[in-house]
This record gives sequence, C-alpha cells and structure tokens, in this order.
Amino acid sequence: LNLFHLDHPVLAHTIVTVNKRRGSSINNTINKLSPVKEMFPLSSQKKYWTFANEQQLTELRLQQNVNYINTHGAQLNQEQRDSFFLLPVEERVLVKQYELYLNDFCRRFEPPMPKCVVGTAFHYFKRFYLNNTPMDYHPKEILATCVYLACKVEEFNVSIGQFVGNIKGDRNKAMDIILSNELLMMQQLNYYLTVHNPYRPVEGFLIDIKTRSNMSNPERLRPHIDEFIEKTFFTDACLLYAPSQIALAAVLHAASKEQENLDSYVTENLFVAARDKLPALIEAVRKIRLMVKAYELPAKDKVRMIEKKLEKCRNQENNPDSQIYKERMRKMLCDDDLDLPLDSSYHVADSSADMSMLNMSQESI
Repeated sequence: LNLFHLDHPVLAHTIVTVNKRRGSSINNTINKLSPVKEMFPLSSQKKYWTFANEQQLTELRLQQNVNYINTHGAQLNQEQRDSFFLLPVEERVLVKQYELYLNDFCRRFEPPMPKCVVGTAFHYFKRFYLNNTPMDYHPKEILATCVYLACKVEEFNVSIGQFVGNIKGDRNKAMDIILSNELLMMQQLNYYLTVHNPYRPVEGFLIDIKTRSNMSNPERLRPHIDEFIEKTFFTDACLLYAPSQIALAAVLHAASKEQENLDSYVTENLFVAARDKLPALIEAVRKIRLMVKAYELPAKDKVRMIEKKLEKCRNQENNPDSQIYKERMRKMLCDDDLDLPLDSSYHVADSSADMSMLNMSQESI
C-alpha cells in the first residue's frame, strides 16, 4: 500500500486536518505529494468514478435536485416548485454551458496549460455535480476551483496570483472564492484526486501504430485525436469508459478522417491474444463516438433564462455576494482555532464589489 499517493483518502484527510491554516494546508498537501499513478483497473477512478451506464448518472443528478428542493421548498406545492427551482434538465443545460466556459478559460490561460490539466479539471467538474446541484454551488465559482486544483495535482506550477490574473473582475474576491472552495472540492471528490486521462494511452497507441502497422506518418492523426478527446469532455464519456477506450476511439476517429483503416491493426495486433474481449471494446468505441456525434451546444437564450432562475433559487449561504455568506466567512475567520486576523489574511468582499468577478462568459474570459 503506497500511502504517499493522492488517491489515499486517509492520508490526504489527515494532512488537511492537521494543517488547517489557509496559507499552508492544501498547498502543502498537494504540492508535497507526487501523484504516483496506479494502473487504471486498480485506480480510484475505476472503482469510484466510473459508472455502468448513463442511467446511473441521471439518477445521481436527479437525487441531488430532489434533495435540494425538498430542503428549500418544503412549503411550496409541486407547481410552485417547478416554476421556482431548476428542473433536472435545466441543471444539465447550465452545467454543459459552464463546461464550454471551462474549456475556453483553459485554452486562453497564460502560461499555456497542459492538456492533462484541462482533462483533470473536467473530471473534477463532472464529479462534483454528480454529488451536488448547481442550486447549491454556482458553476462559475466551482469551475475556477476545479481548474486551480487540477493545476496543483498535475504539477502545473502557477501561483494563485498568476491564476486569478487570468480572471477578469475583482481578483482578490476571485482568490478568496477559489481558496474557500478548495477544501470543499477535495471533500466532494472524497480526496481521490488522481485522474487518468486519455492522453497517455494515445501516446502508446501512436508508438505501437508506428511499429506494428503499415500506416505512413501516424503523427498526422494527432490534430484529429486532440480534437476528438476535447469533444469527449463535453459528454459523460470520462465517467463511463476507461481512458484507453476513449483513446482508441479517438485514434480510430482520426484514422477515418485521414482516410485510413486501422481495423486490421486492432484485430490482428491489439487483440490477437484476447479476441473474446474484442466485441466489448468495439461496442465501447462505437458508443463513445456516438456520444461525441450526438453532442449539441446549449441554446444561448435557454441558458440566459436558466441563469436568471438560478439567481433566485440558489443557496444564499453559498453565494459570495450574499450577506449570509459574508457573515459566515467572518465567523470562520474569527474562529480561535484558525487564529487569522480579519484585516489582512482574507479579503471579505465588499457589497459594492463586482457581482460577476467570476463571470465565465464568452466575452469576459
């Protein structure tokens, strides 16, 4: 058992508990531990974050929606609930829109962000909203925290100052929100932070194709592969399939784009000694490609309507612009256990501060 592993929840929790002070806790936990990745079949991703089918994901998300409405709308009848709170389908549209914002934010980030960081951030974002509803935690605030945590876990060394420099608006406020949500994010991920992305299997496939196939210049597949993998992040593929399956789907898609056929490579080289597993793999690849093909962009007018609805029904205790939230932060900061001064170590947002400092819109990123 490798205790020095980000996938070990007891160790991660112990370190975070011991180091509660904002200046050192989570930074030390992540920066001092190198994520030694196990093979995917033995990983926490496979065990806890890979699901049997889309119905499972739908049920998990629906349960979060129902729980929130039962808690915050007990006094309302069903018609009032439907008009006031977000419907499950509206939550999905909203989260899909913020996945687009997440991708744009990462793409425009300076210094340029490695692909593995982007993939890990998407995993965190999707996992978070399996166990939470956007009505409890607005995606615009969770998005930035997912990316910041992914930077640390994937050892993309940017300071919090550099990070918020990529966000328009009140950067002190952005910093406070990100750092305030960081431990929450780790808790909601159950401290299983190691993510297996498809990029490493892709490299293995390309090396193997160069060695064992007749294709000329397999490197020309790479742009199509990267584009396909990026599109999978807008679907639930990473919650349903192994990274190697997604990688193979990307390679086969790229080959078809280049008018190449790798069927014989798959059947005669990859699975020559395990033909019984071939039908399941072919079906997985087919479904992944169908998911990518079926993806539709959220309608902008629908997103705007949902955003307005969310502002009324969101949990004000988790809204950085609400007085309830600010008062809760003040109480936390005055806690004797933390021993942090109110005047300098934490920027409590002024009521006149920019209401949209984490406004992840196409215009502001």
